[in-house]
Amino acid sequence: MNAARYTSEEMMTIAAARTLRNGAVCFVGIGLPSTAANLARLTHAPDVVLIYESGPIGARPPILPLSIGDSHLAETADTVVSTPEVFRYWLQGGHVDVGFLGAAQIDRFANINTTVIGDYAHPKVRLPGAGGASEISSNAKEVLLIVRQTRQSFVEKLDFLTSVGFLTGGDSRQRAGLRGGGPSAVISDLCILRPDPIDRELRVVSLHPGLSRERILDNTGWRIRFADDCCETAPPSGMELEILRDLHRRTRAVHGCVGDIA
Repeated sequence: MNAARYTSEEMMTIAAARTLRNGAVCFVGIGLPSTAANLARLTHAPDVVLIYESGPIGARPPILPLSIGDSHLAETADTVVSTPEVFRYWLQGGHVDVGFLGAAQIDRFANINTTVIGDYAHPKVRLPGAGGASEISSNAKEVLLIVRQTRQSFVEKLDFLTSVGFLTGGDSRQRAGLRGGGPSAVISDLCILRPDPIDRELRVVSLHPGLSRERILDNTGWRIRFADDCCETAPPSGMELEILRDLHRRTRAVHGCVGDIA
């Protein structure tokens, strides 16, 4: 396989999968987060423990789940517990290392919106809502976010604050009394961003191959910053691409779609 031939979505998914370390307990959102988390499980992180809010602990689905109620999650899990136990014991009890989430909008401090686009009372688009994202973003030891990057998704001001990142920056998250450590990385189809250690504003730390800083600026709703040591993301390997594509092929064979409901 020619590893140079890949789509921007494949680059984003593979880059996101690489950020998930082996052995981590990961609370997974459906859609792109689930795709990246399961790719990690099938490549460099075979011992990752995937938790979905419907109750499966240690799920190893052979295809991408279409919802938290997908039977493949429960059938392949080490155990299945109640939703209250997932949130009260696992998440709020400090047993979740990583929350893996998507978003419709994100701001410079990695706060996210999954509720509405436009005015809340009269929205242009009503989105699926918070689900468990608000609790995950507040309590997980760290959060990974995967978001397609456009001026409509990377915005100066969210239309609705669904789940917290670093609020207004600096130590505002700590002052709010939130338990978790907040977002550690945002992976888009253009680049990888991480919060500045002091002011917590997102900075570009890695550009995906072939992309310029101007492209990033054109697709961001604020004047985005670049790290001094900003580098280029390693391109997908042939193995990563084959495993990801095989996962999509298996999913299409069962469900007729690839499962990226973000």
